[in-house]
Amino acid sequence: MKKRVIISIGRQFGSGGRLIGQKLAKDLAIACYDKELLAEAAKESGLCGEVFEKADERTSSGLPYVFSIGFPNLGVYTPYPDILSNERLFLLQSNAIRSIVDKGESCVLVGRCADYVLRDNPDLLSFFIHNKPENRLKAIAELHHVSNGEAKEMMRKADKSRAAYYKYYTDKEWGMSSSYHFSIDVSLLGIDDTVALIEAIVEKKLQAFS
Repeated sequence: MKKRVIISIGRQFGSGGRLIGQKLAKDLAIACYDKELLAEAAKESGLCGEVFEKADERTSSGLPYVFSIGFPNLGVYTPYPDILSNERLFLLQSNAIRSIVDKGESCVLVGRCADYVLRDNPDLLSFFIHNKPENRLKAIAELHHVSNGEAKEMMRKADKSRAAYYKYYTDKEWGMSSSYHFSIDVSLLGIDDTVALIEAIVEKKLQAFS
């Protein structure tokens, strides 16, 4: 791609958003960052990657457990210094997102409030991917090898956590169309045609600024 575009993907758990991000990146021959954002934040901060993994997209209410387990390889146990506060972790992760974008290359960023962190970047196109509950339940059950009941509980908890995380750091509503450039129900077109739709939107944006 000659011109740059930054694609952020917000997604419901089990909606197919992660797969859409990966397929987009492959088709456009650009990098896709999902869990890689956590690794990047850990590398830049010098902290153990496990810290970011366990605090991933959780609000401060979810962190007491994270930090109560301790990280012996860091010599860290409660009480924890400010560097391990939830806000500090979010700042480090946000800095990692900006560091990736500062490289000047097109990329796909999945989750982690990337749409908010980069809200003033003119190259940003933000999307929220949602899907019918029955489709999500089936996908979760198959991917995680759990019963329908277990999948339903996983979906409920994940959505609640992501919504709280997004609201806490952005003061906006997770999943609300006004929070993103585009909100897409993947159940209408399926994964591949949703990818094609986003690629068409990307192309339109690049043409508009050519």
